[in-house]
Amino acid sequence: MSEQRPTDTEMLTGRGSTCWYDEQNACLDRRVFWDEHIYDQELERIFRRCWLFVAHESQIPKPGAFVSTYMGNTSVLVVRQRDLSIKVLVNTCPHRGNRVCHAELGNARGFVCNYHGWSFGLDGRMTGLHEAAVFERTPGFDKRKIGLPQAAQIATYKGLVFATFDPAAPPLDEYLGAYRWYLDIVLDNDERGTEFLPGAFKSVMRCNWKVPAENFTGDALHAGWTHDAGSQAVFGKGINPTSEDGLQININGHGWQVDSKYPVGNAATLGYKSILRYFREREPAVAQRLGAVRARMAGAISSASIFPNFSFLPGQSTFRVWHPLGPREVELHAFVLVNCGAPAEIKEAYRKGNMMTFSPTGLFEIDDGENWEFCTQSNRSAESRRQPSHYGLGLGSEVPSSELPGNVFRCQVNDANQRAFYRRWAQFMSAKSWTDISAC
Repeated sequence: MSEQRPTDTEMLTGRGSTCWYDEQNACLDRRVFWDEHIYDQELERIFRRCWLFVAHESQIPKPGAFVSTYMGNTSVLVVRQRDLSIKVLVNTCPHRGNRVCHAELGNARGFVCNYHGWSFGLDGRMTGLHEAAVFERTPGFDKRKIGLPQAAQIATYKGLVFATFDPAAPPLDEYLGAYRWYLDIVLDNDERGTEFLPGAFKSVMRCNWKVPAENFTGDALHAGWTHDAGSQAVFGKGINPTSEDGLQININGHGWQVDSKYPVGNAATLGYKSILRYFREREPAVAQRLGAVRARMAGAISSASIFPNFSFLPGQSTFRVWHPLGPREVELHAFVLVNCGAPAEIKEAYRKGNMMTFSPTGLFEIDDGENWEFCTQSNRSAESRRQPSHYGLGLGSEVPSSELPGNVFRCQVNDANQRAFYRRWAQFMSAKSWTDISAC
């Protein structure tokens, strides 16, 4: 693999990206976790092309409601319009580039730049400016042609709002593909739909964005080792050993690993018996709505990621976005998703359970964050970066005729979903446009 490494010129132009991931030998060049040139390409070829999660509709319930987030490293505002449609505005004034909004969320009639007083409506169009009379006498100045840049496409899937900067990107339904069958396990198991609980956990980690994203796409191997001591300290018992009955499933780089032998395994880690009762009592109704297989997956030991940087844990209901701040730093935004029709006590149990487990000071978050930071730092060393990372667990474990949608692999202890993640990553990094990117 070392003989195939691309030069700096190849990295800057996109040539040679397939060499970073060696499909045949299931190896990955460690430079993908720290190299500045590769990171710059990711911003252009992945984060400007892909459909990215930006909000849940419950966060912007009425006209003027907005949330501030990122698409890649671009600050954006997700804004509910007066006609109840949604726009995603780039949070930068067209005059000097200052942010027009510094709030994380709120309700507004428009946005005003602090620097020179240029103002913009909810739809991004310019509505006024300081010393307007002076500008209006300036030849060629036409405020009708000035406004905030916007995402090229916006679409929703059962409450989740996605956007892309690429007008050539396929429709969101096509981008998600058959993965929607699995998404419905958490988004459509109740007729009233879902919502995010108010607030969010936000933290910064010194790791590459791909490290946590690939972990959630299907790294069951770490759970029984990394989280065992903490689980014993709090719950009096360790994490259940991973069953060989578990599966890894991937579609278009999106991954879902599950072991429904423990149908409330994830939910149990939140520490609330009321949540376990909620799952058990609702299983017949969920089975009637989604079928018995998906009903058992709703709270099971599992984790999932939508390519490139949107991850979640069914059962535990932590939904999180890994916003890249550079090749060696990520800003995590984490939310708690619940059924709208869930009782108030269940919603409160989820809120407290996620604070205890998956928050900046949570039991499991601390374990994971430390590992992810050391992975990123160590991969940059002069010697370790000469050795490829091994992604060969579970080679040859594909289930050829599974009744489940997607590419299905036996056993959760498997790198199948990570291989699919980096295969998709390499596709985007090598492609000149969406015409060169195929479903997988």
